[in-house]
Amino acid sequence: MNTSPSQTVVIFAWLLCGIMFNTGLCSFTIRCKQQDMHALLNFKQGVKDPSGLLSSWSTELDCCEWRGVNCNNITSRVTDLSLPCSTTLPSYLDREDKSHCLTGSIHLSLLLMELEFLDSLNLRNNDFFAIQFDYMHNHNCHNLSATTPHHCVNSSTLRHLDLSLNTKLVLNSLQWLPSISSLEYLNLRYIDLSKETNWLQLVTMLPSLSYLNMRSCQLEDLSLSTQYANFTALKVLRLSANEFNSELPKWLFNLSSNIYSLDLSSSSLIGHLPKALLNLRELEDLVLEDNNFDGPIPDWLGEFEHLQVLIIGVNMFSGFIPTNLGNISTLTNLDVASNPLTGVVSERNLAKLSKLKVLYIYSYSALIFDFDSHWIPPFQLEELVIGFANPNLPTWLYTQKSIESLTISGSSFEVQDKFWNYVSRMSELELEGNSIYGNISNVLLNSTFIDLSSNGLKGCLPRLSANVAIAALSNNSLTGDLSPLLCDHKMLNGKNNLVFLDISQNQLSGGLTSCWKNWKSLVAIHLGSNNLEGKIPPSMGLLPNLTSLHLHENNLHGEIPSSLQNCRSLLVFNVRNNHFSGNIPNWISHNVMALQLSNNLSGTIPPQMFRLTGLSSLNLSHNKLAGKIPNEIGNMKNLESLDFSTNQLEGEIPESLSSLSFLGSLNLSFNNLTGKIPSGTQLQGFTALSYMGNRDLCGPPLTELCFQDDKHKDTKLVDEDGHRSEFWPWFYIGIESGFVTGFLGVCCGIFLSRRLRHAYFKIVSDLRDRLYLMIVININPFRKDAEQYWHFSLFKRTN
Repeated sequence: MNTSPSQTVVIFAWLLCGIMFNTGLCSFTIRCKQQDMHALLNFKQGVKDPSGLLSSWSTELDCCEWRGVNCNNITSRVTDLSLPCSTTLPSYLDREDKSHCLTGSIHLSLLLMELEFLDSLNLRNNDFFAIQFDYMHNHNCHNLSATTPHHCVNSSTLRHLDLSLNTKLVLNSLQWLPSISSLEYLNLRYIDLSKETNWLQLVTMLPSLSYLNMRSCQLEDLSLSTQYANFTALKVLRLSANEFNSELPKWLFNLSSNIYSLDLSSSSLIGHLPKALLNLRELEDLVLEDNNFDGPIPDWLGEFEHLQVLIIGVNMFSGFIPTNLGNISTLTNLDVASNPLTGVVSERNLAKLSKLKVLYIYSYSALIFDFDSHWIPPFQLEELVIGFANPNLPTWLYTQKSIESLTISGSSFEVQDKFWNYVSRMSELELEGNSIYGNISNVLLNSTFIDLSSNGLKGCLPRLSANVAIAALSNNSLTGDLSPLLCDHKMLNGKNNLVFLDISQNQLSGGLTSCWKNWKSLVAIHLGSNNLEGKIPPSMGLLPNLTSLHLHENNLHGEIPSSLQNCRSLLVFNVRNNHFSGNIPNWISHNVMALQLSNNLSGTIPPQMFRLTGLSSLNLSHNKLAGKIPNEIGNMKNLESLDFSTNQLEGEIPESLSSLSFLGSLNLSFNNLTGKIPSGTQLQGFTALSYMGNRDLCGPPLTELCFQDDKHKDTKLVDEDGHRSEFWPWFYIGIESGFVTGFLGVCCGIFLSRRLRHAYFKIVSDLRDRLYLMIVININPFRKDAEQYWHFSLFKRTN
């Protein structure tokens, strides 16, 4: 290893300190290098830091003590910069909140040039949108002039680079990548690389690369000019969630013998699995799910000697599940689910899999389970996903004492107390899309995660233990009221962990109860599409963490209570299709993202409504709202869906509505709106259905035309004062009457005078002959094709 004179001095000093430590003669400390500190401060200056993540980065502290910075214990040079952003994504929202993450542009080449001993750079899951990398080959450094804006980057120490999950980041080029020749770990997951068509060749120029993750990078080309790829050190390759639309390439089968993990899932791959995959003898993980592979599942897969994870579900594999898969005694995870497989599954398919922990086995075609009723598997599963055509559960299921997660889908079976007692110790229970026979009125649900949706379950609501965090029982035939589930105080003992409750699309009746004060951990409540009645109880306002509330399509009435203003975290509020009355609440949180208040509300739209700048969906349809649409609606820049239909709104559509660039759904139908639809905007991109039922609206996309006066007022038939004019209607009536009168006069003259009649028919006959001759001469070459097209059109209409 080559060391500089300064490094030699430092190392010697530390060795000397080690020798003299006991004598107390070593008392100096080495501080952060000025070069590194200035590089980090330049990085800080170039990014935006809304949450103050870099607040400790000041000259008052040694830069080795700054957040996210690690230094070498001997040289004090910066070796590690780790600034990942932590975000959470609730299941009922479709986007992450990254408002607190670092954003802006990264000058990567400058950072690597100045932090010359940087070993690892981790900027994972931030909100950066650009990377600057002024790249020149190292051997051309001496050719740079003082006016050249590029930098010569010597980044031979960087081994770990993680820029993943910066979802706004678009990299048009990766030409800079080979200059970081020491890279061993590269993670570009969820970065847009669609414009870099040479990505594969550039990546192969990293001789030390052992880990490569380019999942969901919008890559398309998986081919190489040669069938060999220079991945001499590669151990992990993850190229999932791209759009390759090809068969597996030949270079893949000639990868390094060191590769042990291969993930090509969700990448639109096609064809049969080639036996050349066996060249990768050391494979431990093979993940090919969610592609378009077809043909039978190859029995040669059973020849892999080290395979631990085999995931080939969600493809088009057909036929039987080969018994050879049961020979892979090293398997811990086997997934062949969601393929059009047929036939019988028995203990022969699983008999040698003693290490199996995870098993996914079901088919769209309903596999037949033919297990010996006395068979005891050699494994103890931790996770099981099955689907079967048999009327009964397989008896070996009850021998599995380690299962933490059980999913049964697409099956028909009867459950009794034995089953509910068995699953009560599992942390996750998912029975969705089955036909389950049995009453669950007396069942106690105990799992942390429970999904019993779409099963045809009957009876009253079950009870929940304090362990339940997520309970989904939607789309069943459950009856009765909410009391059994919400008001059993003795069972809860004042404690519960319920976060998500979905019992929508059932036949529940009665009121909303007043027991909500016992469920303060609730974040999301879905009670829509039932027969619930009465008013919203004030106790719902005692849920401080409530983020999503759905009460739509019930028989609720009264005013929306002001107590809900205490739910300061509310983001989604949906009470459409009820019988509420009164005015629109003026206390709705500014953070709300989706608002649906379709019922019998009256009054005008309150101005504070348009301070909800984070709103993405607003539905005030089927009310009795009057007045104009305020111009302030243009402030709601994030609005994607807007529905004001079936109200009594009047006036013109405000011009500011055209500034909502994300608006993808609009319904203003059946109001009293007037004037011209603002032109030159995306408002013309919606169909006439968005505006129908407004008699005095005009302009595209409506067929009703508008007229403009000298003052450019976009109104229908207006005079100079901007009022509806009486002149224009009578003007057009006069024109039409004159045309009709003249036309009738000509007709009478022709048919009452024999001489005129003969002259008229002679002119028409001559004109017909001339037209026929012209058509025959000019169109005859296409006559055969025309006849064939006419016969084809007739066939389509009659069939």
